[in-house]
Amino acid sequence: MLADSVSTRLYPAGMLNTLSRHEVERLHDASRGDLAGLLRRCALAVLNSGDQGDDAEALLATYHDFRIEVQQVNRGLRLELRNAPGSAFVDGRIIEGIRELLSAVIRDLVYFDSEISGHPSHDLEETSGITNAVFEMLRNAGTLVPAVDPDLVVCWGGHSIARTEYDYTKKCGYELGLRRLNIITGCGPGAMKGPMKGATIAHSKQRVSPGRYIGISEPGIIAAESPNPIVNELVVMPDIEKRLEAFVRLGHGMIVFPGGVGTAEEILYLIGILLNPANAEMPVPMIMTGPVESAAYFEQIDNFIRLALGEQACRCYEIIIGDPARVAQVMAKGMEKVRQFRVETHDAFYFNWMLEIEEAFQIPFQANHENMAALEISPDLPLHQLAANLRRAFSGIVAGNVKPEGLQAIREHGNFEIQGERDIMQSLDALLSGFVADNRMKIPGDSIYRPCYQVRA
Repeated sequence: MLADSVSTRLYPAGMLNTLSRHEVERLHDASRGDLAGLLRRCALAVLNSGDQGDDAEALLATYHDFRIEVQQVNRGLRLELRNAPGSAFVDGRIIEGIRELLSAVIRDLVYFDSEISGHPSHDLEETSGITNAVFEMLRNAGTLVPAVDPDLVVCWGGHSIARTEYDYTKKCGYELGLRRLNIITGCGPGAMKGPMKGATIAHSKQRVSPGRYIGISEPGIIAAESPNPIVNELVVMPDIEKRLEAFVRLGHGMIVFPGGVGTAEEILYLIGILLNPANAEMPVPMIMTGPVESAAYFEQIDNFIRLALGEQACRCYEIIIGDPARVAQVMAKGMEKVRQFRVETHDAFYFNWMLEIEEAFQIPFQANHENMAALEISPDLPLHQLAANLRRAFSGIVAGNVKPEGLQAIREHGNFEIQGERDIMQSLDALLSGFVADNRMKIPGDSIYRPCYQVRA
């Protein structure tokens, strides 16, 4: 047992009061699914909240004897923790924000397992069924708030960024908060924490209480990107595709800060959706921004998008360098357009039902060697379908970089192969090489990045 580990019993936060006997049994019985193991991994990640490490395997190894048990007692539910990270406690008592995050993990894992996965009323193989599942997960988490004008800004970006970039994300969050806008991120550190941190100060000045700092994660990434301490609404979606759909259905506008392949995946996801002709008239303000030191990064991204997807794709976003106030002003004006469009089309302010998302962006992509090699990357495809396959390629690299199952697959079978049309592959290779040169790509635990992929024309 580690010297700084804690064993204790505690009651979950008010959002999680009761579970059925069947649900408690499911949390115990991994032989009827992987819910018990999933709970342990996700619980350990949130108990490690605020830690700057991004090595999921090292976290699991360090706390190999960590255990969590959900118990039914006469007052409702009780959690028994054994050998939990000591950083989650003060004088033996769990930090209240971490107790809430832990409760959110149990709530979301149990709800998806018992009410959605395998349930006859949910078809997770077709678009409307998947969208309904995303809606129900968000509703059950209490994240959908009606009768409030559009004010949620999704902020994407890397968890490991330069100090100048991190400070810039805080300044942007501050300017957004002054305009009473709220923040959604992937819930981790870096570009996910900075906007929330800046917004907290601005919300305090504007007497916005409570400010909303929504973090959306998924089991495969949460240990590498443990929730930052500012998150006050955590939602754990079952996979990356539903996580991405939750961002674009819940958020009203998107800001992209510098990042690596995960950020590129998010960019391609949104652009691919917006390139669908069915979404041509829908306002979704998207801004790429960073300090002047990051101008070359966005030039790389813009060049790749232009070559692979053309000028039409570039009209989906605006690039603003070194001007946090203008970023917030443009986003605030974009919110007005979103509100007007939702009023005219009778769509909900709190969930973008009208956005059409095809199965290529919804069906979970299994990042294995066979599927990565089989991706069709060709200019002959419709633009939104090409974007979907490029998004899958980036998703596979993320898995090979940080997800335990991806790391294991690379160790056992070598690098993923990505192949396609020559010009696109050359541009992709140049983009990835730029990420490596800028130290935006790394394998946890290694000081030198060793690619998990090989690009072939």
